Amino acid sequence: MVIKKIETFILKDKLSKSFFFSQWEYSERCICVVKVTAEDGTYGWGEGYGPAPVLEAGIKLLEPFVVGENPLENEVIWNKMYRKTLDFARRGILVASMSAIDIAIWDLKGKILSLPVSTLLGGAHRNKVQPYATGLYFTDHKNPSRDFEEEARLYISQGFKAMKMKVGLGIKADVENVKKMRSVIGPDIKLMVDSNHAYTLREATELARKIEQYDIGWFEEPLSPEFYEQYSELRQKTTIPISGGECEYLRFGFQQLIKNKSVDIIQPDICASGGLTEAKRISALASANGVDIIPHTWGTSIGIHVALHFISNIESVPGRMYQPDFLMEYDQTENGLREKLTFPSIEMKDGYIAVPDRPGLGIDVDEEVLESFAEKKTKKIII
Repeated sequence: MVIKKIETFILKDKLSKSFFFSQWEYSERCICVVKVTAEDGTYGWGEGYGPAPVLEAGIKLLEPFVVGENPLENEVIWNKMYRKTLDFARRGILVASMSAIDIAIWDLKGKILSLPVSTLLGGAHRNKVQPYATGLYFTDHKNPSRDFEEEARLYISQGFKAMKMKVGLGIKADVENVKKMRSVIGPDIKLMVDSNHAYTLREATELARKIEQYDIGWFEEPLSPEFYEQYSELRQKTTIPISGGECEYLRFGFQQLIKNKSVDIIQPDICASGGLTEAKRISALASANGVDIIPHTWGTSIGIHVALHFISNIESVPGRMYQPDFLMEYDQTENGLREKLTFPSIEMKDGYIAVPDRPGLGIDVDEEVLESFAEKKTKKIII
C-alpha cells in the first residue's frame, strides 16, 4: 500500500473578541491542516504550527517526495523529507510542513493497523493526562488584566488544577497581576507564567525574584530563544523552573537547549518541531539528560490529540510507585477549530482527559465543519 494523495486546507476562524500578549494581537485563527490518503482510501489528518499559507506551500513542495511511499515506513518518509530540505530548511516553517505530513502519516498508519498512535509509539504509560488551562491573555489595552479574575474562577469551576497566565507588559504590572492571581486561585492550584520572550536577562531576573514567593510552576520563554547561555544564567538566579522550546526545531535545536543547560523543561511543538517521528527522538534526548518535557500546543483539536498520545508514551524517569501527573497544555482562548473540527469532542473529567484508544489519533474531521472554516481556493484563469 502506498500514499496516493495529499490535500491541504487553510482554515480561518474570526474571533468575536481579539486578545493580545507581549508581542502581538490576535483577531483570527488561521491554521493549515493536511489530509494524507492511501491508495485504498484510508486517510490520516495532521496540522502544522506557523503561518498557514507559507506552511501550505511547504507541504506542496514536499508532496512529490511523499506520494508513492509506504505509509507504514514513517521514519523512511521523514528522513527523505529532511534530506530533501536540509540545505535550506534546517529550522523554521518547512520543518512545520514536514511535521504536518508526518502527523497525518502516523494517524493513517494507526488506522491501517487498527492501533492507536500511543501503541505505535511504544505504548501508553498512562491512560489519562492532566491538562492545564492556557489563557489569561490581555483583552483591554487600557486595563489589560481586567478579565483575569473572572477567567481564573471559570477554569477552577471547570475542574482545572493548573493554569498559565501571560506576563510581559512590564515588571510592575506583572508582579501585581501574579500576586492577584495567586490570591484568587489559592495555594492549591498550580500557576505558571509566560512572557513570550519579552524580557532581557536583567529584567527577567528581577521579575523572577519578585514572583518567587507566589509559588510559580515555571517561567516560560522569559528571554529571546536566541540566547541559550543567558537562559542558563537565569536558571542560576531563580528558584522558579525555566521552560522554553516552542521556537526550537528538530532534535538538533533541542540539543542546544539541553547542552547549554538552558531550561528545566523543554516545550517542543510537535506540529512544528518535526512531527511525532522527531518528537520521539527529542523525548529520548530529554530523558537521557534528566530534563522534563511538556509539549506546546496551539491550534486545532488535531494537535491536542497528537499531544495526548505523545504524553501518554513519555516514561517517568526516575520511576516511582506513585507516579506524578504529566501535564498537557490545553488552550482555552476562543477557538472554533478546537471545539468543532473533529469528533468525538474533547472531554475533561475530574481534571483529566482520557487518551483515546481508537485507531490512529482516535478522531475524525467533520467535513462539513471543515468546509465552513476552509479558505475558498480560487482557480487562476489564463487568458
